[in-house]
Amino acid sequence: MVNKNDEYLRKPEWLKIKLNTNKTYTGLKKMMREERLHTVCEEAKCPNIHECWAVRKTATFMILGDLCTRGCRFCAVKTGLPTELDWEEPERVARSVEVMGLRHCVITAVARDDLADGGAAIFAETIRAIRRRVPSCTVEVLPSDMKGDYESLKTLMDAKPDIFNHNIETVERLTKRVRSKATYQRSLELLKRVKEISPNTPTKSSIMVGLGETKEEIIQAMDDLLAHNVDIMTIGQYLQPTKKHLKVERYVHPDEFAELKEIALQKGFKHCEAGPLVRSSYHADEQVNKAARLRQMQGENLEPDLVISQYKSQFSN
Repeated sequence: MVNKNDEYLRKPEWLKIKLNTNKTYTGLKKMMREERLHTVCEEAKCPNIHECWAVRKTATFMILGDLCTRGCRFCAVKTGLPTELDWEEPERVARSVEVMGLRHCVITAVARDDLADGGAAIFAETIRAIRRRVPSCTVEVLPSDMKGDYESLKTLMDAKPDIFNHNIETVERLTKRVRSKATYQRSLELLKRVKEISPNTPTKSSIMVGLGETKEEIIQAMDDLLAHNVDIMTIGQYLQPTKKHLKVERYVHPDEFAELKEIALQKGFKHCEAGPLVRSSYHADEQVNKAARLRQMQGENLEPDLVISQYKSQFSN
């Protein structure tokens, strides 16, 4: 553990990252700029960007612009008042998915509290555009809470994403300090409503650790997510993006992450990613396959590859 009073908060060895800016990475970066697309990989200063772009050839697209109407104290995305809505963006995202040859993609967005539907219609059109161009590609969405408007949620869910992801970000006690305009209970309720609209759609949520939470509070968050029928959980280390953001209270050792993952699985999550560099979209392609295999365990008696194939094809019509 690192002393929280350490002015420079020196990072431990396990958080050191080897950069890989090969031709794949630079090519993807060039394509994103040409298509006028944003990625949360860049905007949120994700520590895994080089692995995902250069090695795994995956990316998390951030739609609805690059200005967020909220100012969460953990997030590096710019805050401001957006002035436009780009209805050509879904097709540009879909074209990029096709060029990249993705099998699974994640679509997230800035919070757009200025829009009546929170951007749900653009999310839905982006899913449909990807399905038209790359029917075999599974699509995960990571929207804001849309201010708890469940008609907007239904608009998004009518496009049938393969995984619905919405992050509670932290434990209940720290939510007001960490998140802006969001509430712990509203996020849980949103995840529950997804299951009511589409019972077979896997749901997913994430928390950051190192912000001052206790182990007991993390376990309580697990219980709260399970009580709201969440299937997949990810747990990662909070890293301070700039000096203006919340400070890291402690760096959590990899052994503790391994313990938390084991607890989550024992409690009943179908899949859990936990580690210092884990982020909500980290190894998302692997998670969708594991979620698809759930259908086999639920009594359909199908071969795993066929389960995954049918899981994808049911949403491509």
